[in-house]
Amino acid sequence: MLFDRTKLIDVTGPLQVFNDTRTASGSRAYSIALVSEFGGPVATDTGVALDTRPFSDCTAPDTLLVSGGQSALEAANSEGLQAFLAAMAGRCRRLGSICLGAFILARGGHLDGRRATTHWEDCAQLQQDFPDIDVREDSIYEQDRGIWTSAGVTAGIDMALAMVEEDLGRSEALRLARSLVLYVKRTGGQRQFSAALHQQMTSRGDRFDALVAEIRSDLAADLSVPRLADMARMSERNFSRLFTQEVGASPAQFVEELRVDAACEALQRGDVPVSQAPFLFGFGNAERMRRAFQRRKGIAPSDYAARFGPP
Repeated sequence: MLFDRTKLIDVTGPLQVFNDTRTASGSRAYSIALVSEFGGPVATDTGVALDTRPFSDCTAPDTLLVSGGQSALEAANSEGLQAFLAAMAGRCRRLGSICLGAFILARGGHLDGRRATTHWEDCAQLQQDFPDIDVREDSIYEQDRGIWTSAGVTAGIDMALAMVEEDLGRSEALRLARSLVLYVKRTGGQRQFSAALHQQMTSRGDRFDALVAEIRSDLAADLSVPRLADMARMSERNFSRLFTQEVGASPAQFVEELRVDAACEALQRGDVPVSQAPFLFGFGNAERMRRAFQRRKGIAPSDYAARFGPP
């Protein structure tokens, strides 16, 4: 479902996934339609217009997804959009939103009492405006009793892949991920961005960029505070103080988060068995890795691998 100035990639990302999905016989798995209130060309945030059909042509979709973009905040107040969603909610098997499209679902009451997410920059606003929603600010996407919501922009692709997996199985979802050259098929419940990206976003300067790159290059190395201080050519006390001040986390906390993120990616891909991960990613032993996973993910490594890893 589109509206004026919707974000182009919020539409085309999931659209490409569904368009490329195939059944076991090789036929197209989905019939796709772009719809808007009155039909015709709808201008996106890039200026590119997408041709749409009117709401009146859409009677009983299996899955209805609401696109996003900043204009979703205004579109949420459209009586025509809300009336259409209210009519479709009881007819479709799945109702969902990409990015700020969650505000449209929320305005119609479709997310009340449910878990939901949206772009990380707007999660706090969604929670403030709609306190009856359980907003998960770190999730890539959430699915709660048939209502799906995704985080910002490319997270809509992850959500679409999860829907394909639900419909056609894991092998087809992984085939699509490879075809679309995605680094890893991310699963819902994971944070929206990595520790390394978070450091780049929140750092007050570039003093430690080279050090962070060196840390990431060999997570199995000695990354204790004394060793890192030596690498940074600082005293331990001064290094810890400045690193925490600029990065927003202590050196030990930051290293642990990088190690957990790297281990999670490897376990998702099935690159390493759980038994080898503590040594490959610098935890030292299985118990330290277990405690780190519990702190960062709230789950044991073996359970994480069982839930998110290959079958």
